[in-house]
Amino acid sequence: MGFFLPDNSLSNLERHGGEGRDGEGFLTREHSLHLQLRSAYPYIHKYPFPTQLRGCIAIMSDDSVMNPELVINHKFPQVTHTYSERDVALYALGIGACAKDALDDKELKYVYHEDGQQSIKVFPTFAALFSIGLTSQLSQLPGFAFDPRLLLHGQQYIEIYKPLPTNCLMQNKSSIVGLHDKGKAAILEIEVVSYEKETGEPLCMNRTTVYLRGAGGFSKSSQPYSFTKYPRDQTSSKTPKTQPFVVHEECTQPAQALLYRLSGDYNPLHSDPKIAEVAGFSRPILHGLCTLGFAVRAIIKTICNGDANLVKAISGRFLLHVYPGETLITEMWLQGLRVLYQTKVKERNRAVLAGFVDLNQLRSSSL
Repeated sequence: MGFFLPDNSLSNLERHGGEGRDGEGFLTREHSLHLQLRSAYPYIHKYPFPTQLRGCIAIMSDDSVMNPELVINHKFPQVTHTYSERDVALYALGIGACAKDALDDKELKYVYHEDGQQSIKVFPTFAALFSIGLTSQLSQLPGFAFDPRLLLHGQQYIEIYKPLPTNCLMQNKSSIVGLHDKGKAAILEIEVVSYEKETGEPLCMNRTTVYLRGAGGFSKSSQPYSFTKYPRDQTSSKTPKTQPFVVHEECTQPAQALLYRLSGDYNPLHSDPKIAEVAGFSRPILHGLCTLGFAVRAIIKTICNGDANLVKAISGRFLLHVYPGETLITEMWLQGLRVLYQTKVKERNRAVLAGFVDLNQLRSSSL
């Protein structure tokens, strides 16, 4: 999940002039933190400090910089990715498995197996980790300039082609499958298909939708530019107004983000209180993909009776942040082989995530 700053943080960052120095020539706290971000995310060095943000956006919107055809036809280099049984178990703990009951037979199998770690099961949302690092790849797109600090992770769609193995060496093939001009912003859809390197068999597909503030306005006609390889309604869903079929409530842990980050997303927004403050949050927030993991795990536990192999596809729209330690309430509606869901934060009574999970089949023992 890429680093982003909410709108209300821009004024905080812009209020200091002189390239991030105060009246006495010392680095401001905000600029110092920005340098920390540059250290954590090396590609950020290409972009100016936000005191020059408006000029940066104007440059990025120039037609001489933006070339949609170059963007959608870009060929990313294939990336090799490997993971082990330890990564699988650590991820399961990171999304809350066995947190309430270490003996829960519906979840223990994702962390431990009596026949050895090679026999543990893998949560389907583990596949979302294969798309981590996309932001650094996007910064190298020809014909497309944007500020990664203004990137919002809007939606994640995952298709599972076969049960994920407990350890694997794979090849990830990335491509741009959607680009839309929204005036002051652009929407970009990136697809990552993961293959087992040894057999060449496809394992899963991730489609990540990102909202890039300040990167729009590149259309060369009165009709806004819009390109997609998929029907727009393929990953959309509407939350029913009827009573949910199942409701699952669960508390996240105060250290949930610190545990989840060990699965590979080291964005300091989720661990550094100072950076979270500059970004407009009272404290570090939970990773959006961690919230998605909690929601899908709730569906697997309640509707799939703990069997992750029943999951065929997952869609999640990120609506609002979650603070570690808050309580997640996931409401579910069963429509055929599709489970519609909405996740709320109990303490603030706000929806934070919505989407659906498509199943291969339903078992009577699950209902």
